[in-house]
Amino acid sequence: MFYLSNLMKSRISHTEIFKLAIPMEPFVIATEVSTIAQNTFLRIHTEDGLTGMGECSAFPMLVGETQATCFEVAKDLARLIKGKSALEIAERMKEMQAFLAFNTTIKSAFDIAMHDISAKEKGIPLYKFLGGTKKKIVTDLTIGIGEPVKMAETAVQYVEKGVKTIKIKLGKKGVEDIERVRLIREAVGASIHLRIDANQGWDYDTAVMALNALEPYNVEFCEQPIHHDYDYLLPALRKQSPIKIMADESVFNHFDAIQLIESESCDYINIKLAKSGGILEAIKIADTAREYGIPCMLGGMLESRLALTAKVHLAMSHDNIIFYDLDTCLLGQLVDPVTGGAVYNSFNLEISDEPGIAADIDPAFLDQCEKITI
Repeated sequence: MFYLSNLMKSRISHTEIFKLAIPMEPFVIATEVSTIAQNTFLRIHTEDGLTGMGECSAFPMLVGETQATCFEVAKDLARLIKGKSALEIAERMKEMQAFLAFNTTIKSAFDIAMHDISAKEKGIPLYKFLGGTKKKIVTDLTIGIGEPVKMAETAVQYVEKGVKTIKIKLGKKGVEDIERVRLIREAVGASIHLRIDANQGWDYDTAVMALNALEPYNVEFCEQPIHHDYDYLLPALRKQSPIKIMADESVFNHFDAIQLIESESCDYINIKLAKSGGILEAIKIADTAREYGIPCMLGGMLESRLALTAKVHLAMSHDNIIFYDLDTCLLGQLVDPVTGGAVYNSFNLEISDEPGIAADIDPAFLDQCEKITI
């Protein structure tokens, strides 16, 4: 009886879909140079007057979607869920998966928006809707790939701003990558936490050489040292590496997590909503990893503070998410179009107790964006 009555509540009347292009300073990783955040923003409206906000950020070289594909697929997904309850998030996401495989990036925007509606319907912030309590969330700050000396200079500037953990993008030439980390460690001293991310850029032999050469520099972990096509080599690489291995592009869902953990391929897992398809699957990954004693990190692509806010709520709801790579809004985004939402207090992320995620996009910014309503 409750299920039937729930189906009649918060039925979706229409969805607004926007191409949310955010200009940014060039950001270099092993697989791509980004000058624009290729984001898609959704507003899902219900017949009883609730509105849920969702956003995703396309990273073509990592997830296989572009802003253009997200915009087009969003039209089909909006038609699919129209007239149905936004509160039945799992059912709506199952319908999307049955209709269209993969496309996790745009699906994550719908997932976030429906979670926003569901928390608003209860009159509580999203982290409470997810069963969490507030905890301290401190992000690292990432240095993109550049000349080793310039990267070390940037690291010093970060420390002067109060950064305690620096993430270093690597994955080009292994010998140069070693030099990058050496110079950064010498520049910032022993008290600063360093973590590295090769973004699949090394081959196996380079990864073995680099990880062993980097042992003296007290590196916390290495994200995705080799391409996910070579996941079968990760167990051997992990045995040879003195640095802990974090799986990123190798884990899209909790089935991937099970496979990598049981094959002893990684020490940690990086969860991203654009990979998992949203909060529902992200929680399954974190739950699965916790069962095996594998801690997780919450990361992202190039989302604005709107999707960032949803991620902070998620991080506060799950104790097995202990690492935070939530710095994308600090990495040279030249415009902040978000109203409300999470704020950076130095490198601490703080959220309000307003219902849902309590964030939106400035209407003046949206007036410049391509839009369609379904």
